[in-house]
Amino acid sequence: MDARTIVAVDIGGTKIACGLVVMGESAPTVESVVKVPTDAAQGGPAVLARVIEQVRDAIERSDRHPVGVGISSAGVVDPRTGDITYANEIMPGWGGTHLAAEVTAAVGLPCCVLNDVHAHALGEARWGGGRDKASCLVVAVGTGIGGAFVERGGIMLGEHDEAGHIGHVCCPAAAGVPCSCGATAHLEPIGAGPGIIREYIRLGGDELCADGSPMHGAEIDRRAAAGDPAAIAAEARAGRALGEVMGSMCNMLDPSCVILSGSVAQCGPAWSDAMRAGFAEQAMPPVAKTPIIGGDLGGDAPLIGAAENFVRSAYVEI
Repeated sequence: MDARTIVAVDIGGTKIACGLVVMGESAPTVESVVKVPTDAAQGGPAVLARVIEQVRDAIERSDRHPVGVGISSAGVVDPRTGDITYANEIMPGWGGTHLAAEVTAAVGLPCCVLNDVHAHALGEARWGGGRDKASCLVVAVGTGIGGAFVERGGIMLGEHDEAGHIGHVCCPAAAGVPCSCGATAHLEPIGAGPGIIREYIRLGGDELCADGSPMHGAEIDRRAAAGDPAAIAAEARAGRALGEVMGSMCNMLDPSCVILSGSVAQCGPAWSDAMRAGFAEQAMPPVAKTPIIGGDLGGDAPLIGAAENFVRSAYVEI
C-alpha cells in the first residue's frame, strides 16, 4: 500500500466528491476527483451505497494503492467511531449511519470520518490560509453557515462533537425568524444564501431571473453591483449579521485569524463592507484587528482535511 495516498470523500446534501489525496512532503495534492449527486432524499442507506460505490471506483481507476479512506460528511460525527450521530432534514435517514464501519467492511480499508466543516477547517488550518497561524476560526457561508475553531492543529469538537455551529448562534437581527433546527433568532436563516434571497424578494425584488429561473445569490450580487436598492439591502443585512456574530466569537475565542469561505463570502462590497462594519461594532479592542481572510484551498479543503484527519487518527507514517 502507498502510505502517502488516501481516498478522500466529501459528502454534502447536494453532492458527493471523491478522489485521491497524496500527502506530499511540502503540501498535499488532490487527484482524480469525481462528483456525483447525493440524492439525499432517497435516504441514508442509498447515500451510503453511493459513497461506497465512489470509493471503490476511486481505488479501481488509480494505479496507486491507498492506505485508507478519509471522509468529510454533513451531520454531527463521532470522530472516534466514524458514526453519524445526528443529521437534519437535508439528509433524511443519515443520522445513525455507521459510516466508517460500513465503508471498511465494503472496501477492506481503514476509514476515519470527520464533520464536513471540521474537515474543511482542518484542511485550511494545516495547509491553507491558516498554515502559519497558531489558531483560526473558519466560517463557511453558503446554503448554510458552519464553522470550526482550530488551535495548534487541533479541532475544538466539544462534548457532543458539534462545536463550531456558528450559524446557530443567537443574532439580534434574526429575532423572531425560525431556524431549520427548530429554534428562532439564529444567524443562519438570515445570513446564509437562502436568507439573502428571501429578504431580497420581501423587499420587492423579483422572484425569478430574466431567463425565468428562480432567483439566486449570484444574480442578486450582480444586481447589488448595478445599484439595485433591494439587492444592496438584502446583502448588507446578511453581511452585518455575520460580522456581528464573528466579532462576538473572536471576543470569546481570540483566534489568530478568521478564514471566510463559501459562495456567499464571494459577494461584493454591499455584503463585505457591512460584514466588516458589523465585526468592528462587536469586536473588543484587543481582537478588533484580527485578520479576516479568504481560504486558499477552495473546494479541495474538505478533501484535504479528511485525508489529514485520517493520517492523524490512524497514525500513518508518511
